Amino acid sequence: MVSLKQLKYFDAVARSGHFGKAAAHCAISQPALSMQVQELERSLGVQLLERGRNGVILTEGGREIAQRAARVLADVRDIVDAARRQGDVLSGPLALGVIPSLAPYILPRLLPKIRDGFPDLDLHIRETQTQSLVGELVDGELDLLLLALPVEHPDVETVRLFDDRFLLAMATAHRMSDDVRATPDLLEGDKLLLLEEGHCMRDQALAFCNLQRVENINTFGASSLSTLVQMVANGLGMTLLPEIAVPLETRQGDIHLMRFADPEPQRVIGLAWRKSSPRKHHFAELGKMIAAAAGTAS
Repeated sequence: MVSLKQLKYFDAVARSGHFGKAAAHCAISQPALSMQVQELERSLGVQLLERGRNGVILTEGGREIAQRAARVLADVRDIVDAARRQGDVLSGPLALGVIPSLAPYILPRLLPKIRDGFPDLDLHIRETQTQSLVGELVDGELDLLLLALPVEHPDVETVRLFDDRFLLAMATAHRMSDDVRATPDLLEGDKLLLLEEGHCMRDQALAFCNLQRVENINTFGASSLSTLVQMVANGLGMTLLPEIAVPLETRQGDIHLMRFADPEPQRVIGLAWRKSSPRKHHFAELGKMIAAAAGTAS
């Protein structure tokens, strides 16, 4: 008979690729964890792991079982959440994932509101790129995501919170008349600085400006909007800056901002959670707070 404990221990090994690390994470001895995983293999009649000197590798069957185990464990956590928080306000542990092009600009305004509005909430923040966040959400490591929509996954639900317009940032020395509106053609005359591969904002900027094939795009070493703004201020090119980042990123740096001609490029900011989550109505309330912190109407 397969037990949840066995699935939990196997899931830890599958994620870490190492029995010792998995045992430490689960706070049990390595021999005890290894024995439980072996019992799981015997119960299923399948070898799940290839054991080597430097760690373990999932077999083909092990990869499928690991994916299913992660979903089962996520569902169990949702069941526990439903039992603990039935009818309560948002409370207890909540793992929130946020993309890097949002976190520095909304969290300073949002966290005090969460602290005051949900004093019993034990909030944990994870900041990384969209692909990793969605994977961790589906696997049950995260409960809620704040990111740019859409999110295309059959196990994930989303809600729109607000629109975040893009502005064109250039060095003040290149400043144009305030009456001039930026267009994609304007970008072809200078180097366009964008975040490196993996950031959703990079793909959004390319799509909005129809610049997939433009050769003067520079993404080398740009992992944050702050880096891009400093590069722009020093005459290394132009970039697209989301409106939510303007108050913070324009405090330092000699840059000029231009609005785009209609229709203005923008991204849609929203929340995402597992369809199985019992905390959907709580997340909706939190979404209103996030929209207010961003200075928008939900």
